Amino acid sequence: MVCVSRIPRRDEATFAEVLGAHPDFPRLIAIKIDVQRRGLHYTRRAMAAVDPTRHQIYMWEGVAYPHSMLLRDGTTILAYPQPRDRNPYDVDFIDGAFVLIDAGQVVETVELWPKPLYYDKKTSSGLPMKEVVSARPQRLDIFASSFCHFAHVDDQGCQFCPLPHHHSQLREAYDLPTRLKPEDVKECIAEALKEPGRFTNIHITGGSVIKGREMLDAELDYYIKLLRAIGEVFATPRFPSQLLASPFSEKQLIRLREETGLGSYTSNIEVLDEQRFNWICPGKAHHIGYREWKDRLVRAVDIFGRGNVNTGIVGGVETAAPHGFPSEAEALRATLDEAEDLAQKGVTTVHTVWAPQKGSKFSELRSPSLDYFIRLASGLQEIRARHGLSVDFDDYRRCGNHPDSDLARLQ
Repeated sequence: MVCVSRIPRRDEATFAEVLGAHPDFPRLIAIKIDVQRRGLHYTRRAMAAVDPTRHQIYMWEGVAYPHSMLLRDGTTILAYPQPRDRNPYDVDFIDGAFVLIDAGQVVETVELWPKPLYYDKKTSSGLPMKEVVSARPQRLDIFASSFCHFAHVDDQGCQFCPLPHHHSQLREAYDLPTRLKPEDVKECIAEALKEPGRFTNIHITGGSVIKGREMLDAELDYYIKLLRAIGEVFATPRFPSQLLASPFSEKQLIRLREETGLGSYTSNIEVLDEQRFNWICPGKAHHIGYREWKDRLVRAVDIFGRGNVNTGIVGGVETAAPHGFPSEAEALRATLDEAEDLAQKGVTTVHTVWAPQKGSKFSELRSPSLDYFIRLASGLQEIRARHGLSVDFDDYRRCGNHPDSDLARLQ
């Protein structure tokens, strides 16, 4: 058997060297981070072994790829295809199994996500259910709206974000509405739940909409309608759910809590440093501001409860050139200090791994080292543990995109 060799970046330590410096860090989670950081390349043999009748598929830049994969311990890897010059991991199919390959060596076996039964069905209005409500192994995902005011109106979208570009392509390919109808979503949720025991949480998100009598009222009204429609599927007033939305005011948050069955609330600040936030997220900085965003997260704790309010950051983007932190050490210290401040007030912080993507303004930049991400994941989990904060609604089973919350199950 011949494997395609990948040459490591010459100025970076090897995977083994980095892991040797962190002997207590789980190897499989380190692999997850490195794959997310560097991306994937599927060999022809791997693509030929993908079975659309059994495996979950999604479209990326006009090509049908496996949606994601699982490691031996159930750890999810959510990573995107990357060009060869980004030094991605190869995914191959050898001796009846999918494998990850780095520098010509098989490093792990992986499994592709299994396709849910409802993926082959359509809504009463004719929409493919898999494009209305997508699935992770144990979570249902609703990308309710592809419109984002910051990106589409002000041209001040977050500079790392490729999603407006990607979601626009997806909705054009399947002739989906810019905003999903609550009736279609409800129908998909009801169908998905016919697969007993598979799904443990419902995640809802979409772009920011600033319109309304009070800023963000239009976005809030839509989510309330959507959550109420979903709630009709359940026999209990509240159901396991997470809304990832804009930073609503206290008045708006009270409405959200009282008028829906929502279980947890997340609003992603993206960057935990005011100066870098202003540069990387100009629309968010202009309309809301860094300090106000943090204040609204803290106020949400009084409404949803300690441990039920969350913010996400795009880990590593704070090092982006030319205005990011000049060193990884300074970036890590500043980020963890701000996460500590939020944790003291009852807000959890999770991070995703920044891998520059086509369609974003940062597409040609480079993410920080594996060592940086290991330290960031460990630091965020230590902060949560120190302050007694859980992340049950965003853990390795329900989300799978956060290396730091993968660590939570080990403590």
